[in-house]
Amino acid sequence: MQPLETGRLLIRPLRLEDAPFILRLLNEPSFIEHIADKGVRTLDQARAYLEEGPLRSYALHGHGLLLVQHRETGSPMGMCGLIRRDSLPEVDLGYAFLPEFWGLGFAEEAARACLAWGRSALGLPAVLAIVSPGNAASIRLLGKLQFHPTGSMTHAPGDEVDVYRRAWDGPIAE
Repeated sequence: MQPLETGRLLIRPLRLEDAPFILRLLNEPSFIEHIADKGVRTLDQARAYLEEGPLRSYALHGHGLLLVQHRETGSPMGMCGLIRRDSLPEVDLGYAFLPEFWGLGFAEEAARACLAWGRSALGLPAVLAIVSPGNAASIRLLGKLQFHPTGSMTHAPGDEVDVYRRAWDGPIAE
């Protein structure tokens, strides 16, 4: 898979050497609150998360969560990508960013690039997104990306999420 580039971002496949960043991101209180506590507390666990999650997804599906870096500085900011989950009938858009990069349009820019790639390179007819009902920022972002609510589901025991869907009935870019 080739990296995706936008005006400000480089979006590339995750690698094992990204484990220190993944360890930090997965332990952010906002990640644990709005996504899940993955139980990743050491660098070895972060490498295992990468091997069993994104790297395995690339091998099986040709896509998965990608590292989002600042194009000029190379600083890792978050992850964004298209995920195939057994619990969902269609591919899911997923994203998470470090708090210092919130509110600056980076998640939207990364998501638009991933959606455009999914549409053109993968030929996906639509993409889903799941979000915690209390995650107002993600819900706003999904609205900007023209996702529409379709209902809710139990994602994991005790974890009720709202489901959104984006079909290709309009442009991905503004």
